[in-house]
Amino acid sequence: MLDWYKARKEEVRIAFDELCPGNAQMISSTIQKQLAKSCGDAVRRAIKQEMGDNLFSVLVDESRDISVKEQMALVVRYMNKGEVIERFLGIKHVKETTSEALKKALVEVLGKNGLLIANLRGQGYDGASNMRGEFNSVQKLVRDENPYAFYMHCFAHRLQLVVVAVSRCCSSIEDFFEYVTLIVNAAGSSCKRKDILLDQQRINLLAKLESGEIFSGRGKNQETSLARPGDTRWGSHYKTLARIESMWDAVIEVLTIVHEDERNPSRAGGLVQIMESFSFVFIMKLMLQILRITNQLSQLLQRKDQNIVQAMSLVTDVKSSLANLRNHGWEPLFEDVKIFCNANDIPVPNMDEVVPRFGRSRKGGRNNVTQEHFFRVDTFFAAIDSITTELDHRFNDMASELLCGFACLDPRDSFSKFDLDKVAKLIDIYDADFSNDDRKRIKIELELFINHMRRHDDFRVCHDLATLAKKMFELEKNIMFPMVYRLIELGLLLPVATASVERAFSAMKIIKTDLRSKMSNGWLDDLMVCYIEREIFKGIDLAEIKKEFQHKGRRMPLPRSI
Repeated sequence: MLDWYKARKEEVRIAFDELCPGNAQMISSTIQKQLAKSCGDAVRRAIKQEMGDNLFSVLVDESRDISVKEQMALVVRYMNKGEVIERFLGIKHVKETTSEALKKALVEVLGKNGLLIANLRGQGYDGASNMRGEFNSVQKLVRDENPYAFYMHCFAHRLQLVVVAVSRCCSSIEDFFEYVTLIVNAAGSSCKRKDILLDQQRINLLAKLESGEIFSGRGKNQETSLARPGDTRWGSHYKTLARIESMWDAVIEVLTIVHEDERNPSRAGGLVQIMESFSFVFIMKLMLQILRITNQLSQLLQRKDQNIVQAMSLVTDVKSSLANLRNHGWEPLFEDVKIFCNANDIPVPNMDEVVPRFGRSRKGGRNNVTQEHFFRVDTFFAAIDSITTELDHRFNDMASELLCGFACLDPRDSFSKFDLDKVAKLIDIYDADFSNDDRKRIKIELELFINHMRRHDDFRVCHDLATLAKKMFELEKNIMFPMVYRLIELGLLLPVATASVERAFSAMKIIKTDLRSKMSNGWLDDLMVCYIEREIFKGIDLAEIKKEFQHKGRRMPLPRSI
């Protein structure tokens, strides 16, 4: 590129080839790394300046890079002008993943950026024992140093564990997901099979478009393929089942072709028989309904501006939806399954027929039940009861005094959940952030606050804690009710999900590839900060970067018009 530019700019060619031949090293790797460090440091300073001395929370996770190095990514969550902001602070190579090593790395990254542990008010990690353990984990070591750094297990990870548990709640559903994995592998394990699958799907779509069964439009009927479900990929189970349903005819056709063309016996023929059974279709439709509910929650939890009060409300809404599905969902589901089976020539069994329980012997008739009992009680009710139980187990901390107190500040329905005593107890939990005089005045301020909020129409548009904080800042109500606003800020600081850290690892895979696998840790850190926080990077004055780069031992000053 430099040679191409010199051929078009005579002054550049003269500068490189005539004025300083052999000394122009601006394209050397050393200069590139120094320049990247200057840019990264400028971005970090901008983040620190935006944070100021405000309280903050941290989101931390680890992952391996392409060179098999364990990297720890750190994201900070803080409030600025009434808004919740999450910023990527950096990535650090850790040689060990023990709680002591990770805590030391966390403190080093915070100290490098001028952030104090004393200002930490929340920790967000995944469910690994070295991160969330009760006695000797990272969160416990940090809380020993700062008891106000409350730990929150990532809500999205919890939900993924719920989905995985439901996929194994009973033998019939567990067998179903094993068959799904075999179907995906058999239909898309090679380039040839994938091409056949896509061609068949295109033929089926064209036929449906011509018959008027479906309609064309922007974003509709896009080319797609089967996706493998994974225990660590959020929403992967729902995506897999949704694509099998939409590509049903194409999948059946590909499995049939594989069965006929294989030289050696394969499972493809048996998978066709399994797919074209009422039991497979019923469980597929049931799990699609359940996973559709949980997938919507998963997508909402991964938003950067999500807050703990809204997340708790969303989990409650999901439980209500599941209860409604259990009470009123059987008939619509059964009718939907029958329509699908009739359209695909799949026989519908007689629901009054007596059959043995799943996995039991037919001999003696002691374990016999009707078909309706099997599908309605042993499958439909069992799956919904299992996911409800798992939700209660995984989100059991929602009844804690801390979260209940913040939930009382929910502005929906004119602060219908407001409880003065529960909110006032938050002062005792965060006693380092409030004085003794604040404890005496908090109830009076809370009474004035709730009366003021309910009387003014400006706050009727607030639908969660984040919009309430933003509206209070815009109308300068944070000055009128400083203690209440401080409590709202503390509630918004509590981390909900580590999706921001997961996105950082996606960026790491883009930057550190097979061709750049020997990239140093410092260079990777600087490039990731500039790439992830590119909006901040674009707004930095280039003169500031130039000035810092100039102070790194340059032999001569850079030109003014760099």
